Amino acid sequence: MDELVLVTGGTGFIAQHCIIALANAGYRVRTTVRSLSREAEVRANLKTGGAEPGERLSFVVADLSSDEGWAEAAAGCSYAFHGASPTPSGTYANEDEWIKPAVDGNLRVLRAARDAGVKRVVLTSAFGAIGAGHKPLGRPFVETDWTDLTGNVAPYQKSKTLAERASWDFIEREGGGLELASVNPTMVLGPALGPDYSHSIRTIREMLEGQPGYPKIKTCVVDVRDVADLHLRAMTDPAAKGERFLATSGEGLWLAEIAERCRKYILASKIAIGGGAALLLITILGLLGTGQTAALGSIALVLGGIVSLGSNISTLRQTDEAIGAAEARRAALISSIDLRLVADTPLKLV
Repeated sequence: MDELVLVTGGTGFIAQHCIIALANAGYRVRTTVRSLSREAEVRANLKTGGAEPGERLSFVVADLSSDEGWAEAAAGCSYAFHGASPTPSGTYANEDEWIKPAVDGNLRVLRAARDAGVKRVVLTSAFGAIGAGHKPLGRPFVETDWTDLTGNVAPYQKSKTLAERASWDFIEREGGGLELASVNPTMVLGPALGPDYSHSIRTIREMLEGQPGYPKIKTCVVDVRDVADLHLRAMTDPAAKGERFLATSGEGLWLAEIAERCRKYILASKIAIGGGAALLLITILGLLGTGQTAALGSIALVLGGIVSLGSNISTLRQTDEAIGAAEARRAALISSIDLRLVADTPLKLV
């Protein structure tokens, strides 16, 4: 397979997982960045995620606020994933600073894609374009729902709604043969490949850092790798033309429930580390008389706790760093312990 796919905003959390999915599926990828100085960072993040596309990944400078670079970015591409947009974690003085780059950016990408003969654009929209501003519906949200802009809608959700609306209007009026599909994820979590990750993960990180409170919000959650897979399917499936896809999984959770689950995972990890360390100490002293088996078992328990703890705090630091630290501890423990049977008689308590 030698088709070329454009992925906008290559420094982004979802975009990088999309690049990995495309690379693993055999596509060549071109991604946009605002500065080529970030190419090495993006490649390092992709390597963390298990992909090293080499020359099959190229970079082009393009910014949502300017027409420059978009024709070059789209040239020769069969498909495009467009997700570059202002995020909820951004700080802007007024609504226009959220809305204008989102709407104008979508239209710039769509025009460039149409003019370059791209077959289909997959737009990374958001649940914020579906479920905000409504009074209780008494039913689950579906892809045909749109955010009610007459209700209480935050600037980010408003920007995603208006930007997606503008995209569908463009396809209808000026799209020519260009096709469009949109993916509307709920709260996106998953492996953080580097310091740029989703605002959803930032919410979890703030909980782990001891944030004293959290909004009374109930949300569904979706794995970023599933979001990337859905982009790939929406790109190639003929039935996806003109469709919106609500990316979610499982039942909704209150942020308070998510915080409690994080607390339990971290507590369990700490217990595993502490229990394993105690077992290791007892084994070294020969009190159990089980030699190598007990020692190695305790090491595994310690490492299991460390890796579990590292995975659950991957919102604070890259998961691979936690695993690397665990491997270093394992090597240090094994090299420093003289495993031998100290005693093989029952322990007598007096």
